[in-house]
Amino acid sequence: MSETVQQKIETLRETLHQHNYHYYILDQPIISDFEFDEMLKELQTLEQQYPEFWDANSPTQRVGGGITKNFPTVQHQFRMYSLDNSYDYDDLEDWEKRIQKTIEEPVEFVAELKYDGASISILYENGILKEAVTRGDGFQGDEITTNVRTISDIPLKLKGDTPERFFMRGEIYLTRKNFDKINAAREEEGLDPFMNPRNTASGSLKMQDSGEVRKRGLSAVLYQFVGEELPAESHWELLQKSKDWGFKTSAQAKLCKSLNEVKAFISYWETERHQLPFEIDGIVLKVNSLKQQRLLGYTAKSPRWAMAYKFKAEKVETELQSVSYQVGRTGAITPVANLKPVLLAGTIVKRASLHNEDIIKKLDLHNNDFVYVEKGGEIIPKIVGVNTEKRMPESTAIQYISHCPECGTELMKVEDQAIHFCPNELHCPPQVVGKMIHYVSRKALNIENLGQETIEQLYREKLIENPADFYTLTKEQLLPLERMAEKSAQNIISGIEKSKDIPFEKVLFGIGIKHVGETVAKKLVKNFPSIDELKTATIEELCQVEDIGGKIAISIRDFFANPENLLMIERLKSYGVQLEKQDTHTEVLSNALEGKTFLFTGKLSLFTREQAEDMVEKHGGKNISAVSKNLNYLVVGEKAGSKLKKAQAIGTIIILDEQQFLEMVGE
Repeated sequence: MSETVQQKIETLRETLHQHNYHYYILDQPIISDFEFDEMLKELQTLEQQYPEFWDANSPTQRVGGGITKNFPTVQHQFRMYSLDNSYDYDDLEDWEKRIQKTIEEPVEFVAELKYDGASISILYENGILKEAVTRGDGFQGDEITTNVRTISDIPLKLKGDTPERFFMRGEIYLTRKNFDKINAAREEEGLDPFMNPRNTASGSLKMQDSGEVRKRGLSAVLYQFVGEELPAESHWELLQKSKDWGFKTSAQAKLCKSLNEVKAFISYWETERHQLPFEIDGIVLKVNSLKQQRLLGYTAKSPRWAMAYKFKAEKVETELQSVSYQVGRTGAITPVANLKPVLLAGTIVKRASLHNEDIIKKLDLHNNDFVYVEKGGEIIPKIVGVNTEKRMPESTAIQYISHCPECGTELMKVEDQAIHFCPNELHCPPQVVGKMIHYVSRKALNIENLGQETIEQLYREKLIENPADFYTLTKEQLLPLERMAEKSAQNIISGIEKSKDIPFEKVLFGIGIKHVGETVAKKLVKNFPSIDELKTATIEELCQVEDIGGKIAISIRDFFANPENLLMIERLKSYGVQLEKQDTHTEVLSNALEGKTFLFTGKLSLFTREQAEDMVEKHGGKNISAVSKNLNYLVVGEKAGSKLKKAQAIGTIIILDEQQFLEMVGE
């Protein structure tokens, strides 16, 4: 029976690998998405029933869900070099002359698009993906295999007869469509949009939850085979073989017989790049012959056989029509230039960020100036200069506003910073709405079906003014709203009711205390298990909590000093929202640490801080948050700082390394 099941599982895996290849690599699907999903579900069910046949490279592993707390550092067997840059054809001609001094024979080049993303090195052994590592500093990078497995463009199992062991280098990137989708979701949650696809792709690869990485919709292109023995004579031949093995390589790559062909390739993509569904910032050129590559070798930083041609940032001139001001959820004011519409990098640009008052002053911006707008590597256009020759004599300098454009409150300026903000956080409409959008967001109270539009309508109808008002809403109040059906209204009411079971740390994050993010909220709840304990904590007590300094402590104190916030907290309490940490049963393994107190500091390498604190509790000990005479043991990792010095000064605290701690608990 088990042999039959194993055979069925392996057949399903092989079939799904083939369909992935046809869909993502060849772009020629041969079954429908529905049929693929049904086959995948069947495989998932079998793998759950028969865990003894688990395989890290099963197609089911692409859905993610694995949690990675730390990304270990891994040495690159083959260094990942950076490329020399060129910005004009003169640079390329100089590069060709340097090549000809070493290579006295004809030279071919492979021209490839320079994808704007994050570099990756993937190890394959016997046709199976084994490890994926970021570029890092070129000598070593972070191991992110779990997250890379979720990217459909990257094969988990190769086709055909492949070399026994090799590395495949490539780029992880985001399409424009998926980048826009991520930002739309963030804006709905009241979060700031990401600036560009490159940084978003790079940041996504270091997310701890691989399921969340999967949702980002990352793409990949593989462009460089690296190994002890290369199974070809040229780079172009390796690209063709890589595609046969199942890798997604660039469809636009071209073999060029001369530098003139290279220039034609560059010229074409300098204009046509805006038609691509992804961002590129130049062209990568490589000497095709692997023998010639070996002869050319490397400088201290770069291969002599490769060069990156970087496109110049596009710049256009247009007229500044006005400057408007946006108010963010935290009250920060952002000036925005409203422009006469102009075509830039393939899109019509009507607005550009001015960031802050200092930028306006630096540009010496005047009303109705003609300005130079650039996109560069950023998605959001920016003004980079002014054509003063076109400035009208009667034109006056732009004066930064003194009062909030939404509520009229006098603005305040952060000392030593260029940021202005509106201090009327409880009654300034964009701030009020932003706080409520934040409260219902997925990482906070996770109230489904309550999006930005609905919250704005509820606020306009004066049905809500702060998060506590959500719990007084009725279905009858929701039904008259635009596009609100009976089922939608009921779902919202049910979602609000369900939010009463959300744990205290998420509620604390959701109520929107300035500078209190997810991580800080968790640490606060660990040290102050109820809202009442937190609101009476002194600044000194707050600063004893790890990672909490004076700025956060003052922000917390100011929040609880406001009577309106205290009233909101009491109302949330009365509606049954969790404002106390619920007792969770901790499995006790021994009483080896009974009566002993522990604190962990420095960079831990054998376990995470959370795992360490969990071990203390499971063995009967207690975790405390600060070095004092009440501390028995300080466990130190690398680069331990002030806590170690303070413990040494007290003299009675026992200092342990990680291994000694593990020996104490018998692990």
